[in-house]
Amino acid sequence: MSYENLLVEREENLAIVTINRPKVLNALNGDVIRELGLVADELEGDDSVRVVIITGSGEKAFVAGADIAFMSKLSPMEAMRFARLGQAVMRKIENLSKPVIAAINGFALGGGNELAMSCDIRVASERAKFGQPEVQLGIIAGFGGTQRLTRLVNPGLAKEILYTADQYDAETAHKMGLVNHVVPAEELLNFCKGMAKRIAARGPVAVSLTKEAINAGLEMDLDKAIGVEADLFGLSFTTEDRKEGIAAFLEKRKPAFQNK
Repeated sequence: MSYENLLVEREENLAIVTINRPKVLNALNGDVIRELGLVADELEGDDSVRVVIITGSGEKAFVAGADIAFMSKLSPMEAMRFARLGQAVMRKIENLSKPVIAAINGFALGGGNELAMSCDIRVASERAKFGQPEVQLGIIAGFGGTQRLTRLVNPGLAKEILYTADQYDAETAHKMGLVNHVVPAEELLNFCKGMAKRIAARGPVAVSLTKEAINAGLEMDLDKAIGVEADLFGLSFTTEDRKEGIAAFLEKRKPAFQNK
């Protein structure tokens, strides 16, 4: 499938999705968000893809935010529908059965930070900038920012970020726990590909079940969450990958996982 605002490349077991609106710093409007939902559906159904990387085109921005020119024309009801659309697509990315790595190559502000937070792992270029500037516009974060940020960093820090609209460099974001790694700009994509290939070499069903256990557990108390873990642990024993992984270990060879 081809997209107007996205580039989708496949490399071995990886898919690299690039938001391609560099003239407006890859800002998110309704069309871009809908296309992100469509590509998530496409990759969910593609068993050859084991890990997804999302990045932005150009050297300046991952996603500089929602498209303000687009938002300026929205009525209150249209704004609510736009927020719900964005939330649904971010949730779809968050719950994709394959791990998703954000390769944050520049500005990740507002909706861009919210998109990054919907990914499993965030890797930032040293040039990256983070923030939730919505209150400067007299509005609030609408794609899950008030909720995911408080789950990723402590609530007091999340409130500071959301209330002040301040921007933070990559090292500060790393210290906050907002990003996993900070790397030189020229190494960003290769670093993310290297991590993605290591993940893709593991048991894909087991990785998917691990993601499911983590995401489900975050919404439960500990007793319920470890119950879910036990159920999924048992489910992993029904797979061909489990047989292959254990056999490979005992035979001292690399496993050849089949994603089933």
